[in-house]
Amino acid sequence: MTDVAKILVSLTPVFVLMGGLIVLDSYKLVPPRAVIAAVTAGCAAALACLPIGYALTAAHWIEPRMYTLYLAPIVEESAKAAYIIALLRKNRIGFMVDAAIYGFAVGAGFSLVENSFYLINLQDAPLVVWVVRGIGTAAVHAATMTVFAVITKRIVDQRGRVTLTTIVPGLLLAILIHSVYNHFVFSPIVSAIIVLGVLPPLVFIVFGRSERATRQWLGVGFDVDQELLEMLADGRFSESRVGRYLESLRTHFPGAVVVDMFCLLRIHTELSLRAKGILMMKRMEIPIPPDPEIPAKLEELRHLEKSIGSTGRLAIQPLIHTSGRELWQVGQLS
Repeated sequence: MTDVAKILVSLTPVFVLMGGLIVLDSYKLVPPRAVIAAVTAGCAAALACLPIGYALTAAHWIEPRMYTLYLAPIVEESAKAAYIIALLRKNRIGFMVDAAIYGFAVGAGFSLVENSFYLINLQDAPLVVWVVRGIGTAAVHAATMTVFAVITKRIVDQRGRVTLTTIVPGLLLAILIHSVYNHFVFSPIVSAIIVLGVLPPLVFIVFGRSERATRQWLGVGFDVDQELLEMLADGRFSESRVGRYLESLRTHFPGAVVVDMFCLLRIHTELSLRAKGILMMKRMEIPIPPDPEIPAKLEELRHLEKSIGSTGRLAIQPLIHTSGRELWQVGQLS
């Protein structure tokens, strides 16, 4: 077999499954350029890990087998997780669906570099080795990062922000899966078959649950935003709990700051509705015309956030629901 054919055999299963995930993403949450960036990040993680393993084993600080069984899973999963953590901190992941796609893409990129490295060192290996690396090892890299991304995203949604305690559970599970696979409890071929039998159903279950959660969030969120915007427009706002809450802030903030809070709430609600509308249009494959007002509204939003200050943002936070998902949808517009 040529080197190109070996690489194709060792990576085709992973990239085919990743392509399936992107097709199944009916809301088109992850654009192609973001997938490419995640694959590139996975490649960079592998390039960073390879010298570490070589240096530690070459210096006889640890035996190669012990490194493979215990230390490599820690080093490699941590390196892959760094990109997912960065995306979560920047509110670039809104749902478990896109968390799964990003995680799978990072794992695929890592496999691309790792299998290329092994190709150089195992040029005479038979076809079955590359089949096992494609169905087994490469898929495990993608699976562990998918597990980490989905679990971490769920915990972050529950707790509201990214902290060490939100990262550790998913990372420990990814490391454990990786280490167990490296122990080859079963033969490599049987392990590859098990991975192939477990991974696709697991991913599709995650997709199904996330799709339902996305539809529910869109439906409820759209109705709430629409009702709030109508109250802001027709004069009923002062009679609502939100209006009374803002009015009560006059005792703590100057009148001009309270007016800015009111404007911030209106613009944030308008942008939230627009973002939800875009998701619905994507799902129905309706062309999305550019909105020339969005850049100005985003700029005004940033100006108002600066104007009311950190204390004002904290006071208005219960009204605009600045969770990761709400921040994500505003980021989608920008």
